[in-house]
Amino acid sequence: MNHKGKILVVDDDRLVLATLTHGLAQAGYEVIDADNGDDAILLARQHRPDLALLDIRMEGKSGFDVAAYLREYCQIPFMFLSAFSDEATVKKVKELGALTSLVKPLDIQQIVSAVDTVFSKRVTRQAATVAAPEATAPAKQAEKQADTTDPLTQSVAVAMGIVMHRHSLTRVKALDKLRNQAQQEDCALEALCERLLTAQEIMAGLGSL
Repeated sequence: MNHKGKILVVDDDRLVLATLTHGLAQAGYEVIDADNGDDAILLARQHRPDLALLDIRMEGKSGFDVAAYLREYCQIPFMFLSAFSDEATVKKVKELGALTSLVKPLDIQQIVSAVDTVFSKRVTRQAATVAAPEATAPAKQAEKQADTTDPLTQSVAVAMGIVMHRHSLTRVKALDKLRNQAQQEDCALEALCERLLTAQEIMAGLGSL
């Protein structure tokens, strides 16, 4: 079956998550879902979706945390779904570079319409790229470089996020903790982080059984 595109949907409300997943799947999209920020980041790394729909207020990692990671390490565009539209929230949404922010409660058709708009603009941009290959060569090169980001570096970044969440640490202290652990085990930092991510993925899998 041909899909319009692949979407990661993240919301800690299981009913909302199920509604969004079903509605977008019915509209022709391939949907990957997560009910927390840690799983969302792992799924984004594994599946490389074309777009992410993120709830803002969640236990643990917030939608803002996930968005920052997607922007910095995966170059995956994102939209926010939130029950809040206060000034601070709107400011943060703009700072992170979200495509848009939709305020709950929302009808699933409104969300599908917003997603369709994003994908139609994407197709238009791709058509323009084909029409003017020379003008877009630098952009293509930049995209290629983004796709070949060192996976070990990404592993360290995700592992840092997990440690920050579990131990309520800053980014710097989380990295120090990982480095100290790697030194104690006499192994490379990247190898330690890969083990941590593998364990996290196994636990996430068990949680869905």
